[in-house]
Amino acid sequence: MRIRGLGKAVLMALALAAGPLTMGSPAAAQAPGPDVALPKRPVPYSRLAPKPKPKLPATTASTKPAAAPASSTTKASTGAAATPHPPVAPGAATPPSHTPAHPAAATPHAAGPTPHPAAVTPHPAALPVAPQGPGLPPAALEAFVDGWMAEAMARTHTPGAAVAIVQNGQVVLKKGYGFADLDPRRAVDPDTTLFRLGSLSQTFTWVLLMKEVEAGRIRLDRPINLYLPEKVRLPGRGRNVMVGQLLDHSAGFEERALGRLEEDNLRRVRPLELYLRENRPSVVRAPGLLSSYASYDSALAGEAVGFVAGQTFERRAEDQVFQPLGMAHTTFREPRDDRRGLPAAMPAALRADLARGYGWRDVGFMADSYEYVGQVAPALGASSTAADMARYMRMLLADGRTETGALFGPLAAKAFRSPMRLTPAGINGWAHGFMNIALPGSRPGYGHSGDAIAFQSNMVLAPDLGLGVFVVTNSERGRAVADGLPAALVRHFYAPAAVYPRLGSPQLVGQGPVYDGHYLSTRRAYGGLEGFVGLLQHGADVRVTPGGRLIVARLRHRDAWTLEAAAQAESAAVRFVSTTGDDHLAFHVRSGQAWGFQPSNGAELFERAPLWERPSTFLTLGVLAALAALATLMGSAFRSRRELRQNAVQARAGLVQNIQAGLWLTAFGLFAAWWRASADAQALMYGWPGPLIVTASACALVAAGLSLVTIAALPAVWQGGRRVDSWTVSRKAFFTLTVLIYATLSVVLAMGGALEPWSG
Repeated sequence: MRIRGLGKAVLMALALAAGPLTMGSPAAAQAPGPDVALPKRPVPYSRLAPKPKPKLPATTASTKPAAAPASSTTKASTGAAATPHPPVAPGAATPPSHTPAHPAAATPHAAGPTPHPAAVTPHPAALPVAPQGPGLPPAALEAFVDGWMAEAMARTHTPGAAVAIVQNGQVVLKKGYGFADLDPRRAVDPDTTLFRLGSLSQTFTWVLLMKEVEAGRIRLDRPINLYLPEKVRLPGRGRNVMVGQLLDHSAGFEERALGRLEEDNLRRVRPLELYLRENRPSVVRAPGLLSSYASYDSALAGEAVGFVAGQTFERRAEDQVFQPLGMAHTTFREPRDDRRGLPAAMPAALRADLARGYGWRDVGFMADSYEYVGQVAPALGASSTAADMARYMRMLLADGRTETGALFGPLAAKAFRSPMRLTPAGINGWAHGFMNIALPGSRPGYGHSGDAIAFQSNMVLAPDLGLGVFVVTNSERGRAVADGLPAALVRHFYAPAAVYPRLGSPQLVGQGPVYDGHYLSTRRAYGGLEGFVGLLQHGADVRVTPGGRLIVARLRHRDAWTLEAAAQAESAAVRFVSTTGDDHLAFHVRSGQAWGFQPSNGAELFERAPLWERPSTFLTLGVLAALAALATLMGSAFRSRRELRQNAVQARAGLVQNIQAGLWLTAFGLFAAWWRASADAQALMYGWPGPLIVTASACALVAAGLSLVTIAALPAVWQGGRRVDSWTVSRKAFFTLTVLIYATLSVVLAMGGALEPWSG
């Protein structure tokens, strides 16, 4: 039995002792279904009958332009795609594409491509080639991107970035901005500078997985356990997780990251298989219920790809994706010494070209240490250049085809653009690992973004424009740069001009009771110290202003929204649009009150938080407990001789009360110090949990346990004795008040996971 049970025992004991102080909590997820029967051993790769290779389409001749001068910019170079998409001139209108509004939790898992080997259709012998026509004007494009990047990088304190833009099978812009390293200064080279891709790495994992699906070696509608080593297989409710549920992040996993997902200590880097066994998250909701991003999904998928193929994941990616596409500067390997049990390290030829990540502090740029993510390589581990990502985007826009063949077939190509579940208009869905993206002007797109501590990336593809945009930065604050450029480019060249800020909505005035409240993200840890921190950091406060705007506040961010479309039915979503941009929110309302909302990225759902999971509740009880503790200690120091009269029971109860006061004040002080330090992303990720929060939790646990003693002593304290040897009524009342405050705080903290110092 896990030691976490001690915290639950404290909670149950306090609930029984405090009586009316206890508060119920709804179940976090549905009950598990029956276990899926599994064979004792997974089917070996050699025993599977692979589908014969499909016939490759005829390739088209490509016209190579004259060599560009040596610089950081390349424009209008011929791409490798054999069949480019029809060009769309800037300003041309295309029909809008919307997905019907529907609550995510109520939507069944949409059918993906038929995974049976017999269903894999070979390519046609030849495909029509769209005529080349006008696309983005290179000079105007470069001028726009240069100006936009200069302003955005200065505003976000971003030292370096790289951009690649492709259209109609050609590279129309490939450029580096700023510096890959500041000491010594080294400019970003779009051809050779490697940036960390973060979660954008997952697109390679999904391509590899869908290749196995097309070959019939993996099926989307089968349990993932069928394709995993025995030691990695999921127990309990995890046995019901299907392969397809990994691709739309509906497996039901919580998201745990602190102190395990990224490492700065080489000794803590582990093989993928070992990481998956040691850091298995809980399944907190029924698989298939809703999409909520978790890095463990893609890590499992990568392990399955390697296990089925009989190769390491890194080698599989090189053989099946990077080498066929000529992506010589892209790798899942990391710069370290070779070590027994780990995949081979990054080649020496690439190490000198790595960009260095930076954070911005009061004194200027501070270099971040290299973050090792090899233990979750399929989820976070790729490094690449703008030039290589241009090759990758051309292949994706050409439905997997290249000049020399096909990387994947038409079923996978369609899958990467087909949402697996319906989402409200403006809210991204998941298309077999890729994000569906709503671009300005209601244009459909797909792609993926990525976050590392000091690297931010984004890849957006717009098939109807034949357009692909890749952006990456080496800054902790570069998210706005990576996210903003693709949308700004499409807005500038292809969408009607927007007027900002948008005005508030008269229909929203007086709707505060419907929307106001605190909401919690489903993308967080559930339970333990990380779960408690998640309650404080992964929430959003929502309120409606008298001017008809919706204000959503998350930590240091505060955004305003206005009503875009009201729900047409009880089950439909109420859509909001940003007053200063193109982002959307979709609120789900039931019985006259919103129960949750989805942000544009579609990576999470925010659910209305119960009273005992709100930061305001923790803060209120914490302030009351701190005041009670200070009053207790001050009373002990300055109490008059008459007030010192007490019997034996009261003397012991008073001593326990003083100890509690000291413990609570110590816990609050240590937690405040930890909270201040947690603003440093590196310190939070690498130093988790650390002595501050662990000691604070231990002090709170002991103080909570002493509440059992004070509750048990209450009747004897009130009985007292003769007036000459008993507390006064006022002191008895104060003692009772502190008991109630401490017990209530203890119950709420135990429910939130704060009383589990061992669970970091």
